[in-house]
This record gives sequence, structure tokens and C-alpha cells, in this order.
Amino acid sequence: MGKKVGMNQYILPGLLLLLGACSSQVSEEDATLQLFDGKAATSAEVTGFLRHQMDSLGIPGLSIAIINDAQVVYQKNLGYANLDTRQELDENSIFEAASLSKPVFAYFVMKLSERGAIELTRPLHFYLPEPSMEVEPRYRNVNARHVLSHSTGFPNWRWFDTPPDSLDIPRGTFYMLQNPGVGYTYSGEGYDYLARVIAKNSGYGMHALSDLFQELVQEPLGIKHMYFTWDEYLYDHKVYGHVAGRVNDRSWGSGLPHQNSYQFNAAGALHTNAENYARFLIAMINAEGLLPETYQDMLTPRTVVEKTSNRYTEDGITNWCLGFGVVPHGQDTLYVHGGTHTDFQSQMMFSRKSRFGYTFFVNTRKGDELNAAFTKFIGMRE
Repeated sequence: MGKKVGMNQYILPGLLLLLGACSSQVSEEDATLQLFDGKAATSAEVTGFLRHQMDSLGIPGLSIAIINDAQVVYQKNLGYANLDTRQELDENSIFEAASLSKPVFAYFVMKLSERGAIELTRPLHFYLPEPSMEVEPRYRNVNARHVLSHSTGFPNWRWFDTPPDSLDIPRGTFYMLQNPGVGYTYSGEGYDYLARVIAKNSGYGMHALSDLFQELVQEPLGIKHMYFTWDEYLYDHKVYGHVAGRVNDRSWGSGLPHQNSYQFNAAGALHTNAENYARFLIAMINAEGLLPETYQDMLTPRTVVEKTSNRYTEDGITNWCLGFGVVPHGQDTLYVHGGTHTDFQSQMMFSRKSRFGYTFFVNTRKGDELNAAFTKFIGMRE
């Protein structure tokens, strides 16, 4: 006769498994992280705040990461990739980073400068003359430092910006607002020019430049998903942008007529998410991948931002270094950047001193409002 097995021999192991699963869920929600002001908050409190903001601002989807002591301590993908289909975000969802492309590209340029692929103070004109800019001879003095510190004198984009009335030229004609190196003029077009110079110098061209970026930046830093040109992975994982609560198409943003999804657009084409972008911020906090002197050169404040600029009045940016806005904060220095497309916005910040940082991406144009609320929540602003 077989040995009888008591029910508790089945129930007890199952109960222990259930309790273990519950405790892991509870511990995740109860896990504490440090906010910017040093106060503690639970993961559940942060998530609750974010969901409330998403509801009140009408944000369909959010990818966010918070960094403590150069480690990701909070990372969530909340909401929807597409409101019409109710497709939820997950860890594979990819957003348009918009101008958060620029800091990553700046790091790429600094890596190339270490290899001798470009001299930061050599005028770009000597590498690659640009016929469409010859109407303004001052462009011949612009170098990579001017581009990365936003002091080229260029407009943001000649096709989008309205030329000064005094110039009496049609939109789309190249012009300059001031001499290179004189002052702050935010320009995506400068980044585009620099990318074309690097594509020529490296011999990779404007599509395969993505391969060089992957070799020099992504792989050494352990970043899995960053795309400056279209990749098949994006077919299934790129989220949809939303305008006024309605799903937009998934077109590829550009600033100039020659740009498309197969051209490396350094100013605004990056596609990624918070988990992967946070890896880049951690590299910046830890000074990974660059020589100490290169790292210091990159983060030294350079271009002065006028006090009348909205970058100063709204964002607190007093200077621009090579790739980031610089915000003095008491005894600390914060490095920041934002990104805006028609239907996406993004933000990032890190501090070398406190080793704190965050980044987020939303698939609608409500990121500025979210950032204003979030920076108050973490004690970065009053």
C-alpha cells in the first residue's frame, strides 16, 4: 500500500512560493530611493506622483529612470505606446529623444577628437566647405567647439526659423546672427554640419556613421538601444507620438530637406528610452570612456547664456559646456538638456558631485510641464 501524503505537504510549499512572490512585489514598491534634496521616497510614492501627473497633463506614455550614487534605483515604463490600440509600454519601448541626441553626439565627438579624427578648434570649413553657407563668409571660422557649446552664430534651423527682417531674405536661406564664439545661439544646424564633417573625415558616410557610433560609444558603455538611423527593431518597438490626445504617425523628424531616416541626424534623430539613456548619464557621472582631460574639457562651462534668454529664466542655465546646459545649484553644478519634437518631449539632468540624475521620455508635448512638477517633487526647485 502506497504511503499517504498529507495535504499540508502540497499546501505549504505553494504557500511559501506565494508569500515569496508577494514579498518581492511589496519590497519593490516599498524600496526607498533618495530624491535630489536628500529626502527618501518609496518607489510606490514616486509612481503614484508620476501617474497623477500623467493623468492631469494627458500624457499617454512615460519612460523614466532615476539615478542614485551612479546607479539606476528607479526605472518605469508607464502608460501607453498607442492610445488607440491601448498598447502598453514595456522595457522594449523606444521613444524619440529629440535634442537629447546632442549630449550623446557631443560625447561621440570627444571620443573622435581623442583618436585624432577631428581637431576641436580647427574650422570645419577646412574639412568640408558648405556651398549653401558661402553667402555668409563668417561660417568659415566655425569649429567643433562652437557647435558643441552653441556659439556658432547659426540659427537653430534655417528652414524653421524666421530670418531677421533686416536681412530681407526668404526662409531657407542660410544666415548668421553673430560672429562665431561671441555668444549663445542654440543651433541644431551646427550639429548637422559637424556630423557631415565627421562622416567625411571618418570615411563612414552619413548612414554608416551609426556603426562607428555603436563601436565607440554604445558597445563600450554597455548601451543596448540607441539609434541615430532607422533600424528594423523600431518597426515593432517605436512608440507613437500623440498630439492633443490623438495618435500621430511615426514619421522621422528632420530639420533640413536632405535629412531622412537613413541619414545620421546628430541634432535630433536619436531613438532610445530611459533605461538606455540613463546608462549614458552614469558614464558621464563616472567619467567613463574618456581621458580625464577630455572629460574635464567637455564639462567646463563655456558659452554664457544671456539673462534675458528663456534658457536662463526658465531653466536656470547660465552657461553651455560641450554638449550640456550648465545650471549652478548652491555648491553643486547640474548638467541638463531637454528635447522637443511635435509629439515627443524628453529631459535629463545629472550631478557629478551628488552622483544623482534622472531622465525621462514622453510621447506627447507635455514633457516641460512634467519636468516642472517633477523637479519640485524631488526638491530640485521650490
